[in-house]
Order: sequence, then structure tokens, then C-alpha cells
Amino acid sequence: MSDDQKSSSDPTLKLVSLDTDVIPLGERIQKSILDYVTAVGDAAETTYLEAKSSLDVTSKVGVAKVAKFLLGAANRRPSEAARHFHGYSVLIIGAQQGSAPGVPRGAEPHELEDRLRPYLGPQFPAFEFGRIGIDDHNEVLFIIAQPPQEGQSIFSCHKTYQSDDRRDSLEDGAIYVRGTSNTRPARSGEVLALVERARGGGKPSIQLEVVILGSVCRVDRVQDVFEILYEREEEVFNRQPEPVKNSFGAMSPLLAPGILGASKPLSVEERAQRLKDWHIDRASHIAKGREHFLSVGLPGAGIRVLSRDRFVAKPHLIVTFHDCEAIDHLDAGDADYKKVVEPIVRRQNPFGMGFDPSTLRITPRDYPVSWTNRGDDAEITLSPESFRPNVPWTSDQDDYVIIARDTQARSVTVTWILTEDGNDAVTSGELRVPTADLIDAADLFKRVFLK
Repeated sequence: MSDDQKSSSDPTLKLVSLDTDVIPLGERIQKSILDYVTAVGDAAETTYLEAKSSLDVTSKVGVAKVAKFLLGAANRRPSEAARHFHGYSVLIIGAQQGSAPGVPRGAEPHELEDRLRPYLGPQFPAFEFGRIGIDDHNEVLFIIAQPPQEGQSIFSCHKTYQSDDRRDSLEDGAIYVRGTSNTRPARSGEVLALVERARGGGKPSIQLEVVILGSVCRVDRVQDVFEILYEREEEVFNRQPEPVKNSFGAMSPLLAPGILGASKPLSVEERAQRLKDWHIDRASHIAKGREHFLSVGLPGAGIRVLSRDRFVAKPHLIVTFHDCEAIDHLDAGDADYKKVVEPIVRRQNPFGMGFDPSTLRITPRDYPVSWTNRGDDAEITLSPESFRPNVPWTSDQDDYVIIARDTQARSVTVTWILTEDGNDAVTSGELRVPTADLIDAADLFKRVFLK
């Protein structure tokens, strides 16, 4: 019985409808799917939607059931799959007619992917993962298969699993397809259709739109400002009175400045040596101070990527800002004058050197954005799980700052190169990005440190 026939014969379905002209990603859309499943139960199951009232995705049988669903979803014909959910297919776990009890919280996509890999093989398309919380202990899970593409090979099972229930078993080498409401071994005609799909000329070319968010900054007179700041630091140091001979030795040990945390008074010779060392290291100190100054004073940048009508699996996108510099972005509240101008004599910490957590750049596991400077160019690397068709992917604007090396440049050239997992083709592009208004370093310093 077709979906249309089921709708006309079941009075329950006449009262509830599901909009399938959407991409099933995001909590709002997934909530509507959940409401539909709880309203109609098993009647919701079709070639593009499957529901399980309960399933432990950490168990062998649970992993096998998810693998079987994904294999069947991947072996669909693109033209038929595109009729609903823009080609995506959804497995919802923890819902049934009349209720959504959910399953215990704690399932993680990367752990599930590791368990599925022996069944799916190394070239299997990535899947999407969603969740809706029910209470403190339970949630409904969504496993979302990607749209099939013309030119894709047939995806066969790579590992045998024998279940007590024959319907849940998997066979190494078997080809599974989605039926009207279940996943089953492919028939001869379905295998031939998949062979024709594989002959479809390969994946369509990637049409990528890359947009730079935020500012490419320009800052003038940075070196001039640092010369003034360092001259001021030396001037203040030279005005400090020299210590009275033997005055420190006459103090009670309990009141010695070193014990109280203050710096021990320096002798004339020690002061001269500190100043000499400070002059020797001045260039490196200014370089570090400049980076901190610009990191806390300038706005961050980001990148928005849109793939037109094409799913891109495990992309690796390198965006190069030519004749530019990338530095870490820091909040204005992290501004520290002693990190801008290195003191000639630093205050001693009685408990040792101490630890400054702001000096570390710590990113979460599998963070999809990294940046570095290569020659005179700034290089940003994006490696998200995927670029979805016609769905913008946007990086945060608090990761890095982009600064044009030429303060007079009204625009900079940005080039990008994209590679895709399992695809030998390389896609590239170029754009011109206008720079922000020129900022005077003295004004920036006043705004950040002399509020």
C-alpha cells in the first residue's frame, strides 16, 4: 500500500500531517517529526522515516539496527528520495504512538560512528545526529541519513551480525534497501537500479559560496606607539630611587619584602643589568606585546560557507587571506598592560612563577576551525563534519583576528581550496574583500587601556 493509500484509508492520518518539504535538521523541524510519530505511531514509517520506541545504541543489536537503517537509506534512488525531506531519511529513537519516553541520555555521535564503521565501511557517507531532551535522564534521538547522489557506488554491509530475531541480522556483502516501512535485502531489480545510479557520471560538481564575516582590520602607527610606551617604561624605571646601602639587611626577616611578595630592592649593578637585558630582549617583547594589544583591541572575523544543491562530506576548506596576518582573538576584558609592555623588573611571586591560563589556546575536541600564518599570508582551515545542501555553515567570530599587512590597502585577495573525503576533485575560488577603516594605534590604545 502506498503512502497516499494509507493516508486515505486511515482516519487517524487525516487529522495529522507532516510537512516533508523541509530539511529535517534543527530542533523545530525535529520536534514536528516527533509530534507526528507520537500521533500516528507505526503508521508514520515510510521509505524516509523509521521510528523505534526504544533502542540502546551502545549495544550490539542497537548498533546493528542503526547500521541496517543507514545502509538502506544510502541505497535509495536519488530522484525518489528527493520527494521527501530533500532526500534525507530519518530514524527517530525513543518515540511511539501516544508518548515519547525517550532513551537514556549520553549517546555521542563520534562514539556511535566508531561502532558503526565495521558494518558501513570506510567510504560510507557521514550521518547527522540530533536530540530532543525529555527530562533530566532521557532524550529522543534522531539519526539522519544524507541524500543519495547520482554516481554513488552501491553500499554493501561489511560485517555479519547474527541476531536472535532474523529480521535484525546483517550479512557481510549483503545489499539492503528501504521498503515501504522497513529495511530489507535488495531484490534483483533494485540492485540493477543501483548499478545504474553508480553509472550516473559521478557526483555533481561542487558550487561553493564563501563569504567573509567581520572585518579585515588595518592599524597604523603601531610601532610608534610601542616606542613611546617603552620609552615611558624606561623613564619611570630611571626615576625610581636607588636603594640605601644595607637598608634591606637591617630589616627584620619577617618583614623582608621578598617574604611579603614584593620585589627585593636591587643594587645599582643589578638595576643596570636588568635594564641591559631588557634592551636586548626589547624586539621580542614588543612582538609579544603587539599581538596581545591587537588581540584584545580588534574585532574577530569568521567565514560563512554555502554549498549549492550538493552535500559535501567531511570537507577540508583552506581559506587564504593574502598579505594578511592572523592572531588569536581575545575578549576586551582580558586586556593586561603588563602583557603589552614588558616591565623592566617584574614583581616576584613568592609562590613561584605561577600559571597564566590566558596564554593557552584550548579548543574543544574536533573543533572545526584552525588558523596559522604561512609566509606573508593568513591561512584559515575549516574541517566541519559536512556542508549540507543550501544550508549555510558559519564559523564563530571570536576565534581569530585578520589584519592587513599593508595599512593603505582598501581590499585584500582571498582564495580558497576545497577537497572532499572520498572525492579526488579539487574546487577553488577567489574573491576580493574590502578592508575596514584605518585605525590609529594611539586611539585604539586609549580605548582599550585608558577607559
